[in-house]
Amino acid sequence: MSEPIIIGKGSQQIPLLPGMANRHGLIAGATGTGKTITLQGLAEEFSRRGVPVFLSDVKGDLSGISQPGKPHPKIDERVETIGLGDFDFEGFPVTFWDVYGQLGHPVRATITDMGPLLLSRLLNLNDTQQGVLTLVFRVADDNGWLLLDLKDLRAMLQFVADNAAEFRTLYGNISAASVGAIQRRLLTLEEQGGTKLFGEPALNLEDMMQTDERGMGVINILSAEKLMSSPLLYGTFLLWLMSELFESLPEVGDPEKPKLVLFFDEAHLLFDDAPDILIDKVEQVVRLIRSKGVGVYFVTQNPLDVPDTILGQLGNRVQHALRAFTPRDQKAVRAAAETFRQNPALDTRQVITELGVGEALVSVLDAKGRPSVVERTLIRPPRSQMGPITKVLRKELMGHSLVAGVYDKPVDRHSAYEVLIARAEKMAEEQQAAEVAETQRKTLESAQRRGSGGRRRQTVTESFFKSAARTIGSQIGRQLIRGVMGSLFGGRR
Repeated sequence: MSEPIIIGKGSQQIPLLPGMANRHGLIAGATGTGKTITLQGLAEEFSRRGVPVFLSDVKGDLSGISQPGKPHPKIDERVETIGLGDFDFEGFPVTFWDVYGQLGHPVRATITDMGPLLLSRLLNLNDTQQGVLTLVFRVADDNGWLLLDLKDLRAMLQFVADNAAEFRTLYGNISAASVGAIQRRLLTLEEQGGTKLFGEPALNLEDMMQTDERGMGVINILSAEKLMSSPLLYGTFLLWLMSELFESLPEVGDPEKPKLVLFFDEAHLLFDDAPDILIDKVEQVVRLIRSKGVGVYFVTQNPLDVPDTILGQLGNRVQHALRAFTPRDQKAVRAAAETFRQNPALDTRQVITELGVGEALVSVLDAKGRPSVVERTLIRPPRSQMGPITKVLRKELMGHSLVAGVYDKPVDRHSAYEVLIARAEKMAEEQQAAEVAETQRKTLESAQRRGSGGRRRQTVTESFFKSAARTIGSQIGRQLIRGVMGSLFGGRR
């Protein structure tokens, strides 16, 4: 059985049992109260037990986890007070990731992987627009056309719009206004870096679940400083990651330690302005993903940032200081205090506002899954460096990581974009050939009439059908070429 993780010390040491770590957790507190130190210390201890970790680095100061910390009198004092007999300074195996490919290996997902629900949230679509986007995905799936990047999605939107009458019977009405609105949102997404996120090679989740030669879990650090300037992109990516893990990992029940632990900083960005249908799905994933051996820890300033239905599933809690300056702050203090199993020796509501930096109220699950009595706790210090490393060292570590060279070069496979271009070109060639054949037929008939010395008049029915066939064929060919080819090549330019 894996050794307990000592979070810190209250009246006694507070152990987080690895077998209960997949019951999820919350690290909350005001800015500057020590949440990052708590996160760093927990990530280290999971790594030491062979558990891979994923964490988002929103302030840019978690890269130091790769290097040993340095002795300091305050650290020595805290180590002695808590009674950490095995404490020593060490660095941990890391893999750096970055959606923009600047401070880490590129991390990508395909449009198909993201799906219409999360993509609708990313684009901030209304219900009608989401319905159109879902229809576009359905058409692509029914035809076996891959949606890998944004140009694939653009091509499909234009194709569906140009052929709305044909699809209406099978899929329902298609609003041209909704298609236009989605296309405009895609332009905004591209400006925010969406072209970097969507494409191939897509992230293989197994690459985030590695151990090094010492058996230590690799700590995956997502550089999120720049990503935070696009909060919807950040939040949706984290939700996609959790959803993909849920869909792809096998059931393992209750293992003696997690297969993977996720720390989502600035957790409120996952839920801000999210529609109810998405919140419901996140709740379902959080509830069930523990059976896949995955623990999810939300890191946020205010526990009210997390919806109640999800907050109720977070069994392990570390509550740093909260300030009670405003009515909302006071409500947050009351809510945080009431969610703990009360300690008769503590006025929990009062203590939350009095905690110093590096202190927290802590409650964890025991071996039977019951929350422990809340304790005022002195949090353990990290073993690794507190603060960022240099860019030169980061680049060196990236060059020696387990995925070096795997994701660096983008790949553009044959997908919906190329399929629709080829389709349009083929229809143009067929239309041209039909027009040539029609011209030749007319020439031949004219010659035959001149040779026979007379002219056969077409019946009214023959004239109608021939005229209609030429008109419809010509219009379909030109519209498809103009609609799809114009949009695709215009976008490429």
